[in-house]
Amino acid sequence: MASVFTKIINGEIPAFKIAENEDYMAFLDVFPLVKGHTLVIPKQEVDKIFEMDKSLYLGLMDFAYDVAQAVEKAIPCIRVGIAVIGLEVPHTHVHLVPLNTIQDINFTNTKLKLENEEMIEIAEKIKSFL
Repeated sequence: MASVFTKIINGEIPAFKIAENEDYMAFLDVFPLVKGHTLVIPKQEVDKIFEMDKSLYLGLMDFAYDVAQAVEKAIPCIRVGIAVIGLEVPHTHVHLVPLNTIQDINFTNTKLKLENEEMIEIAEKIKSFL
């Protein structure tokens, strides 16, 4: 059964896309810890990050680097944090989280509930820096 991220890749589920190429995609987390919380995924469905082919892994990190640069320019923050948890969805994904405090990347925090219009605005602002 396809993961929710594969369904996003295939256009079966909508997403607030930020960037995409042949192998990777970045989009806003719909359950963000903070505004600008972005997910970066390989299009190839691999459950665990360290089960990925090394070249796919390195490509994912390279793609995430470019997206993180744009997030940091678009969202007021001290830096962009990165986390790979991998328990929520069985498809490798990197969290890019704008940070102003260590608590901003605490995954036990209550998630934000942003309106679609605000999510679109955030995605467009991040895209403008790519």
